[in-house]
Amino acid sequence: MAGKVVVVTGSTKGIGRGLAREFLKRGHSVVVSGRSQAAVDEALTDVGKDAVSGAKAVGVPCDVTDYAQVQNLWDKAIAAFGRVDIWINNAGMSNSRFAIGHLLQDEVEAVPRTNLIGTLNGSQVALKGMKAQGSGDLYNFEGFGSNGSKQKGMSLYGCTKYAITYFTKCLIAETKGSAVRVGYMSPGIVITDLSIRDKTKVPPKQWAFTIMIYNILADRVETVTPWLVENVLANTKHGARIAWLTPAKSLWRFLKSRFVKPGDRFPELHLSNAA
Repeated sequence: MAGKVVVVTGSTKGIGRGLAREFLKRGHSVVVSGRSQAAVDEALTDVGKDAVSGAKAVGVPCDVTDYAQVQNLWDKAIAAFGRVDIWINNAGMSNSRFAIGHLLQDEVEAVPRTNLIGTLNGSQVALKGMKAQGSGDLYNFEGFGSNGSKQKGMSLYGCTKYAITYFTKCLIAETKGSAVRVGYMSPGIVITDLSIRDKTKVPPKQWAFTIMIYNILADRVETVTPWLVENVLANTKHGARIAWLTPAKSLWRFLKSRFVKPGDRFPELHLSNAA
């Protein structure tokens, strides 16, 4: 195969699906994964239409909180393609935007399991496999909270992303000088199903503020993922941070919004919160 082989966890929707599509468009083979076989089959049919000659997409159901399933994801990728060149730990979930004392226990447990334990499992499996094959690139997804930022209702999600950044920093140090490159991916604010919340899950005043921030800083999947993929493919640096929404870009957008109002860029956010 002329192209690379890429595994993207949580690639049946959102940014993960966008990444899978963009790799396929560039002639690289992709392993699509998600929790259910039905979700994997649907995503595979969708993104497979964008595969150029030589690129192939296969699907493997995987709950990243289960180490055995993550190992199976690696094994199925090797069985299909013989190697894995790039592994992206993208799978994640957010919580309802309420203070920690008002969250359901299911959320309090599920968010860290998916975001943090899922990344730990994926990293362990990928690093072990890549060291054995003698090469590979591993990327972990950052998010709100990775830099220590705080916001009401984001304490649970934010602490998992802060931990992932710390963990990735440690991995970079541990793998320095090895055949495996480790880095961060930071997509900024992207409108996906994680962004679109029911009115019952977000305090009304906070939702209005959130929509305002989205209109200034957010982007769509189809805007961000091509840039992320191009930069991942071009990267040759260990410890690289592939970041779309940099502090400088954020500042510029805020300053610009004082003179040019961004308008209502994401009408679907209102539809999802209709009474």
